[in-house]
Amino acid sequence: MPKVLISDKMDPKAAEIFRSRGVEVDEKTGLSKEELAGIIGEYDGLAVRSSTKVTPKILEAATNLKVIGRAGIGVDNIDVPAASAQGVVVMNTPFGNSITTAEHAIAMMFALARQLPEADASTQAGKWEKSKFMGVELTHKTLGLIGAGNIGSIVADRAHGLKMKVIAYDPFLTEDRAIELGIEKVTLDELLGRADFITLHTPLTDQTRGILSREALAKTKPGVRIINCARGGLIDEAALKEALESGQVAGAALDVFAEEPATDNPLFGTPGLISTPHLGASTSEAQVNVAIQVAEQMADYLLEGGVTNALNMPSLSAEEAPKLKPYMALARKLGSLVGQLAHDAVQGISIEVEGAAAELNQKPITGAVLAGFMGAYSDTVNMVNAPYLAKERGLDVREVRHDREGVYHTLIRVAVMTEEGEKSVAGTLFGEDAPRLVEIFGIKIEADLDGAMLYVVNQDAPGFIGRIGTTLGEADVNIGNFHLGRREGGGDAVLLLSVDQPVDEPVLWKVCNLEGVKTVKTLRF
Repeated sequence: MPKVLISDKMDPKAAEIFRSRGVEVDEKTGLSKEELAGIIGEYDGLAVRSSTKVTPKILEAATNLKVIGRAGIGVDNIDVPAASAQGVVVMNTPFGNSITTAEHAIAMMFALARQLPEADASTQAGKWEKSKFMGVELTHKTLGLIGAGNIGSIVADRAHGLKMKVIAYDPFLTEDRAIELGIEKVTLDELLGRADFITLHTPLTDQTRGILSREALAKTKPGVRIINCARGGLIDEAALKEALESGQVAGAALDVFAEEPATDNPLFGTPGLISTPHLGASTSEAQVNVAIQVAEQMADYLLEGGVTNALNMPSLSAEEAPKLKPYMALARKLGSLVGQLAHDAVQGISIEVEGAAAELNQKPITGAVLAGFMGAYSDTVNMVNAPYLAKERGLDVREVRHDREGVYHTLIRVAVMTEEGEKSVAGTLFGEDAPRLVEIFGIKIEADLDGAMLYVVNQDAPGFIGRIGTTLGEADVNIGNFHLGRREGGGDAVLLLSVDQPVDEPVLWKVCNLEGVKTVKTLRF
């Protein structure tokens, strides 16, 4: 009989589910690191929330551990790479807090509109400052969603009930899904200029970090009110403080901060600020939901081998895994590449396989492409939940299998449909297991996709390679490999550079200003 340890305070229903499914369970909360390390070797599963820190030392002592379940979405307290190296599956429950977080965002919006915290403090202090607290109505105001996924769509539904107009910026939101949700899809700049209230519902990634930057805040409608119940780091906090003080932003309600616990933050005390201590998931219903989900998922895995919401394991059979592994590595890199280069206004994605790849189970390949593609914008996406996230956003996913064998013994092509037309990349395997890019946006090129890279589109002309090499060399950026391709002499050329360290903004700006340069983009694999 499998044995599970619940090491953080969790709703009793979790233990009830384990026992009803035939899993032995112990509830021991508040353990020290030493105490946990001393007993963890007895258990097949570990169920945690945010208090237990699953470190490499804990994992080293967990000689029988097969699965870690996080009741909630964030896994910052779990060393996922160390768990993966030890063969321990890490699961979370990314959707159990959706309604609770959405409702908290709506509550924060009401609090901003009517200055409720300030009015409460003033009244309880014995003042009666009725004329001081002049609020605004929500009815007929424009709400701008940055992120229209699971939580954002719930916020949109509640906002419609308040008779608000809802607009949204989300690269994965299709026109059909926007119509279904009753919202208008817009660019980020359009949203900034039109929204009376802005609420963020996007994960924190390299693409979304600082999405409300100093420049973005300057583009907002004067007097805008901003709500963030998603992730700290999405907003430039120093710039927000300045915008609140100048009146460009009339109010901001933050449940999350760049550094937590936020016991001392420069924003505190700024007029117009409302703050709560990361309460987005703090309702009794949400805690019950995530407890039930994590227990069901862990029991499924321990008893039947079922995998749901795993962060480090694809849904593959033991027989398929060795054969599919290199194909999935190639697929994920291609998905990541196209996701980093052509993510705006993506309406659909097509995954084509031919040659040897066409003889395999295509679902894991598709899952790997989607995980790479959407992983550029989500820190919790994986092969298990990527198809769900794609479906949730209305992304049209097509799988095409060709029996033919072309120039390469195997080929995977990933194409995205955008407002500018179709854009595709293709790759193959060299030596049966080495992923290699062979085509990018119609241009033939052979390149490894690994580490930090620089993507440049330029007009093919003599001397360009020397100029870019000199520019990077003067900035102490070491080039690992050059990968070149072009349509025709004098036409568009593509340069993929692998570099030993990421290229910073000042150097990118110099590259952008080189004669003939059309596009510059940093990539990471």
